[in-house]
Parts: sequence; structure tokens; C-alpha cells
Amino acid sequence: LDLIKLRASQITGCAFCIDLPTSDARKAGESARRLATVSAWRETPFFTERERAALAWTESLTNIAQTHAPDADYEALAAQFSAKEMADLTLAIVTINAWNRFAIGFRKMPAA
Repeated sequence: LDLIKLRASQITGCAFCIDLPTSDARKAGESARRLATVSAWRETPFFTERERAALAWTESLTNIAQTHAPDADYEALAAQFSAKEMADLTLAIVTINAWNRFAIGFRKMPAA
């Protein structure tokens, strides 16, 4: 979940929303290496097929005006997640995108 929050926030450019899931992920034991490379997840061997499907879906929905949520991303997601998990993941992506827009719009900055 922190990885998809981070990836969506990287795409939207929300500094506050990049900082928060990065910090939460570190506290939960996520490696610095994976966090540093989530923006280039396609080019690394550090993510599972399930994580890759979630990250691709995150990018598709975050950039929906350009991607239109392609069938290939949907099929990869469906191969890794149940229908309920797909709905939960989609809701999480929609929610972080909403928070990104609030944080950017209202000039929320990460704590120093």
C-alpha cells in the first residue's frame, strides 16, 4: 500500500504525499533500495509480479487521461488480485490521488 501511495504521489509531484508513505514504509521495514527505485520499478528486479501489477495499475489510474486504463494493465492486475482486492486497491489509488490534489492545492509541505 505504501508503494502505491508513493508511486501515485511521485507522478502527481506531491512532496508531502511522497514524504509520508516513504516514512511509513521505512518504519514498516521497507528497504531503502526499493523505496529509491519505485519510480523505476519496471527496470529493477526488486518487485514481485503482484507488486508490479499494482504499480502498473497505480500509474494507469493516476494518468487515466493519457492511459485510459489499458486492458493489459487490467489483465495483469486480475491475474494477481481477487475482485475484492482489485476494488480495494483501486479505492486506495483513488484516495491517494484525492489526497495529492488536496495537499498540492492547499500547499501542504512535509515537516522539516
